[in-house]
Amino acid sequence: MIISLVGYMGSGKSHVSKILSEKLNFKLIDLDKEISRRNKLTIPEIFENKGEIYFRKLERETLEEILATQENIILSLGGGTPVYYNNMEIINHNSKSIFLKASVASLTERLSKQKEKRPLIAHISDESLPEFIAKHLFERNEFYNKAQFSVNTDSRDPEDIVNEIIEKLYL
Repeated sequence: MIISLVGYMGSGKSHVSKILSEKLNFKLIDLDKEISRRNKLTIPEIFENKGEIYFRKLERETLEEILATQENIILSLGGGTPVYYNNMEIINHNSKSIFLKASVASLTERLSKQKEKRPLIAHISDESLPEFIAKHLFERNEFYNKAQFSVNTDSRDPEDIVNEIIEKLYL
């Protein structure tokens, strides 16, 4: 079984996927890290040197390869992955998808502390961050909401979130 975690940056995908994979004894794959490893470049370097369209093609190919395996995997997806091509359809068809949902306030609080690690928001002022997140999230929610399950992550302990995911999947 493959369990795919989708959601906006800062929603907890990386942290929750790590705990979930340990608890279920599933292999953990972070899609962005896998793309980086295969191409021997960081995601910002791929964007900078080859452009976003090139990155999205790599992302799609890597996603398809991972989803075609028969292993037990927790797949942590990039925030933009569900938005491109028909990625959300193939994610739903080949895995159990979980949308980690967080409010604009929670995301702003979490992301304001990590701006330098996030190329998409590194240049945005703290004052403008909530508005940027709200607009971006509004555009992406249409795709995230196609996930088979949704779990709210606001003000919650990661262990609780993991337990809810396991409960929803009846594992």
